[in-house]
Amino acid sequence: MKFIVVGLGNFGAALAISLTDMGHEVIGVDKRLQKVDFLKDKITFTVSLDATDVIAAGSLPIKEVDVVIVAIGEEEGASILATAVMKQLHAKRIISRAITPVEHMVLEAMGIDEIVHPEEDAARKLAKKLNIRGIIEAFELAGSYNIVEVKVPHEFVGKKLEELKLSNKYNLLVLTIIKTKKINTVLNMQRTVQEINGIATATTKLCQDDILVIFGDINNIKRMIQKYEL
Repeated sequence: MKFIVVGLGNFGAALAISLTDMGHEVIGVDKRLQKVDFLKDKITFTVSLDATDVIAAGSLPIKEVDVVIVAIGEEEGASILATAVMKQLHAKRIISRAITPVEHMVLEAMGIDEIVHPEEDAARKLAKKLNIRGIIEAFELAGSYNIVEVKVPHEFVGKKLEELKLSNKYNLLVLTIIKTKKINTVLNMQRTVQEINGIATATTKLCQDDILVIFGDINNIKRMIQKYEL
């Protein structure tokens, strides 16, 4: 896919680099030449211009890309202006970042359906990890449903998923297992890496240091974690 990321601050830069690493074509845009120069070797293409200026932004291939992401966060209101410019230039799909509730409200009034709050989302995920001991990572879905990563309890080691009956006991579904292993680097040093073990089945056997990726109601997840004192 082809993306334009407008605003190369911490969030925008990390997003642009990640999308590039995934094999997508990414144009990073920022009016600060220092940011553009720093990222020119990490993103497919970078350009220095003011995306709140419709004439300047008109030089971008906006109609040719699949998604325009307005990731500006440093200047209050700049996200709204840049989003308005992208709408005026007929971007196919726009995802905009909102820092304040007012920005969110204005973006909604402009007809932007996809609005992200990276700081708020990160804070909520961290709070959830701190609130329920044992959770490594959490992804909030609709309502109280979540996908979480938890360490395999000692009692589960050596057992198959069908033996644990987590669906019956806690109404939880194990989606996959993340395996942890050590590999040798080119410098002959050991490094720990994680690999997803494919879709979990009833016969999937659990090992020490495995990580369970579980889907279910957060209250049921909490019950399981408390039961095994993770």
